[in-house]
Amino acid sequence: MFSECPPSRPRVTARDRLLDAAVRLVRENGYGATSVDALCAAAGVTKGAFFHHFASKEALGIAAAEHWRAHAAGLFDHAAYRTDPDPVARVLGYVDHRAALIAGAPAEFSCLAGTMVQEVHETHPGLRDACRDSIHGHGDSLAADFDAAIAACGVTGVTGIGLARHVQTVLQGGFVMAKASNDAAAAQEAVAHLRRYLVLIFGKGDGS
Repeated sequence: MFSECPPSRPRVTARDRLLDAAVRLVRENGYGATSVDALCAAAGVTKGAFFHHFASKEALGIAAAEHWRAHAAGLFDHAAYRTDPDPVARVLGYVDHRAALIAGAPAEFSCLAGTMVQEVHETHPGLRDACRDSIHGHGDSLAADFDAAIAACGVTGVTGIGLARHVQTVLQGGFVMAKASNDAAAAQEAVAHLRRYLVLIFGKGDGS
């Protein structure tokens, strides 16, 4: 006879801690102001450990963009609205889920990839491309639901991928406005207007 042991948790590595530190510090301070020393201190690792896992700060940034994309997928892939049979309800459910996440200081809800790409789009093309892949990758995952909603409602003049990317444009712009005013309300207002726009397109919902 033996006692049942609880399932073991995945071991958190120095690399994981560095990626988590990058997500937090870059969102708080920006890419340029986040030093390797600060990253190591926040992660509780040595510089030797840093350069064991990443050849440079840019290499860490590229990995952090993918890490962020995986984090975002985890926030949405298993949300309750994903099981709704109505594609319009899924689209609006996504927007409502985004709205619920906008709280606190801008660094707590803004996008890591969006924050980095504003600084590096000309100076670090590899990092810019990683940020693009993170933002587009998450946004484009909405296209299938938008296509289904378009078909179900007989909407013309728009495409699923176009609407999916418009959603990301509004969100990223909302994050910038929230940073400019240091107020989450600016992003919340942008998302509320986005929801109204989608309700008008699909002719469903309460329009609130």
